[in-house]
Amino acid sequence: MALQAAWMDGIAQMARAGARIIIDDVFLGGAASQQRWRKVLAGLAVLWVGVRCDSAVAAGREIARGDRIQGMAASQANVVHEEVSYDLEVDTTQTESLVCARTIAAHVG
Repeated sequence: MALQAAWMDGIAQMARAGARIIIDDVFLGGAASQQRWRKVLAGLAVLWVGVRCDSAVAAGREIARGDRIQGMAASQANVVHEEVSYDLEVDTTQTESLVCARTIAAHVG
Protein backbone atom coordinates (compact mmCIF):
# COMPACT_ATOMS: atom_id res chain seq x y z
CA MET A 1 0.00 0.00 0.00
CA ALA A 2 2.84 2.43 0.78
CA LEU A 3 4.30 2.03 -2.70
CA GLN A 4 0.90 2.58 -4.30
CA ALA A 5 0.30 5.68 -2.18
CA ALA A 6 3.70 7.09 -3.15
CA TRP A 7 3.01 6.43 -6.83
CA MET A 8 -0.40 8.11 -6.62
CA ASP A 9 1.09 11.07 -4.78
CA GLY A 10 3.74 11.43 -7.48
CA ILE A 11 1.09 11.45 -10.21
CA ALA A 12 -0.87 14.13 -8.34
CA GLN A 13 2.24 16.26 -7.85
CA MET A 14 3.02 16.10 -11.58
CA ALA A 15 -0.55 17.22 -12.33
CA ARG A 16 -0.25 20.08 -9.83
CA ALA A 17 2.98 21.10 -11.60
CA GLY A 18 1.00 21.46 -14.83
CA ALA A 19 1.41 18.09 -16.52
CA ARG A 20 -1.68 16.87 -18.34
CA ILE A 21 -2.09 13.27 -17.26
CA ILE A 22 -4.27 10.34 -18.22
CA ILE A 23 -4.59 7.68 -15.54
CA ASP A 24 -5.74 4.26 -16.70
CA ASP A 25 -6.68 2.34 -13.58
CA VAL A 26 -8.86 -0.69 -12.94
CA PHE A 27 -10.87 -0.10 -9.77
CA LEU A 28 -10.74 -3.62 -8.36
CA GLY A 29 -11.91 -2.17 -5.06
CA GLY A 30 -14.80 -0.30 -6.68
CA ALA A 31 -15.74 2.95 -4.95
CA ALA A 32 -12.92 2.59 -2.39
CA SER A 33 -10.36 2.56 -5.21
CA GLN A 34 -11.86 5.69 -6.73
CA GLN A 35 -11.96 7.37 -3.32
CA ARG A 36 -8.20 6.92 -2.92
CA TRP A 37 -7.70 8.78 -6.22
CA ARG A 38 -10.27 11.44 -5.30
CA LYS A 39 -8.35 12.16 -2.10
CA VAL A 40 -4.95 12.57 -3.74
CA LEU A 41 -6.35 14.51 -6.72
CA ALA A 42 -8.37 16.89 -4.54
CA GLY A 43 -8.34 20.42 -5.93
CA LEU A 44 -7.47 19.32 -9.46
CA ALA A 45 -9.80 19.33 -12.44
CA VAL A 46 -10.51 15.66 -13.14
CA LEU A 47 -12.67 14.05 -15.81
CA TRP A 48 -13.78 10.65 -14.52
CA VAL A 49 -14.37 8.34 -17.48
CA GLY A 50 -15.82 4.86 -17.21
CA VAL A 51 -14.84 2.53 -20.02
CA ARG A 52 -17.27 -0.35 -20.27
CA CYS A 53 -17.36 -3.50 -22.37
CA ASP A 54 -19.71 -6.47 -22.38
CA SER A 55 -18.04 -9.24 -20.39
CA ALA A 56 -18.35 -11.79 -23.23
CA VAL A 57 -16.72 -9.39 -25.69
CA ALA A 58 -13.99 -8.53 -23.17
CA ALA A 59 -13.32 -12.25 -22.67
CA GLY A 60 -12.98 -12.75 -26.43
CA ARG A 61 -10.52 -9.87 -26.70
CA GLU A 62 -8.55 -11.30 -23.79
CA ILE A 63 -8.18 -14.63 -25.59
CA ALA A 64 -7.25 -12.91 -28.86
CA ARG A 65 -4.45 -10.95 -27.17
CA GLY A 66 -2.91 -14.16 -25.91
CA ASP A 67 -0.93 -12.44 -23.17
CA ARG A 68 -3.67 -12.17 -20.55
CA ILE A 69 -4.82 -14.47 -17.81
CA GLN A 70 -8.01 -15.99 -19.14
CA GLY A 71 -11.11 -15.23 -17.13
CA MET A 72 -9.96 -11.92 -15.65
CA ALA A 73 -11.81 -9.74 -18.16
CA ALA A 74 -15.15 -11.43 -17.59
CA SER A 75 -14.75 -11.44 -13.82
CA GLN A 76 -13.75 -7.77 -13.69
CA ALA A 77 -16.07 -6.33 -16.37
CA ASN A 78 -18.76 -5.28 -13.91
CA VAL A 79 -17.01 -5.36 -10.52
CA VAL A 80 -14.71 -2.46 -11.38
CA HIS A 81 -17.71 -0.17 -11.92
CA GLU A 82 -19.63 -1.00 -8.72
CA GLU A 83 -20.54 2.22 -6.91
CA VAL A 84 -18.04 4.21 -8.98
CA SER A 85 -19.25 7.56 -10.31
CA TYR A 86 -18.22 8.98 -13.67
CA ASP A 87 -18.55 12.26 -15.52
CA LEU A 88 -18.66 10.36 -18.80
CA GLU A 89 -18.96 6.74 -19.90
CA VAL A 90 -18.01 5.04 -23.14
CA ASP A 91 -18.73 1.49 -24.18
CA THR A 92 -16.21 -0.32 -26.36
CA THR A 93 -18.45 -3.33 -26.92
CA GLN A 94 -19.48 -2.14 -30.38
CA THR A 95 -17.90 1.30 -30.57
CA GLU A 96 -14.41 1.62 -32.07
CA SER A 97 -11.70 2.84 -29.71
CA LEU A 98 -11.01 5.93 -31.85
CA VAL A 99 -14.66 6.98 -31.60
CA CYS A 100 -14.51 6.50 -27.82
CA ALA A 101 -11.29 8.52 -27.67
CA ARG A 102 -12.87 11.35 -29.65
CA THR A 103 -15.88 11.33 -27.32
CA ILE A 104 -13.58 11.67 -24.33
CA ALA A 105 -11.44 14.36 -26.01
CA ALA A 106 -14.57 16.43 -26.66
CA HIS A 107 -15.08 16.63 -22.88
CA VAL A 108 -11.52 17.60 -21.97
CA GLY A 109 -11.11 21.31 -21.25
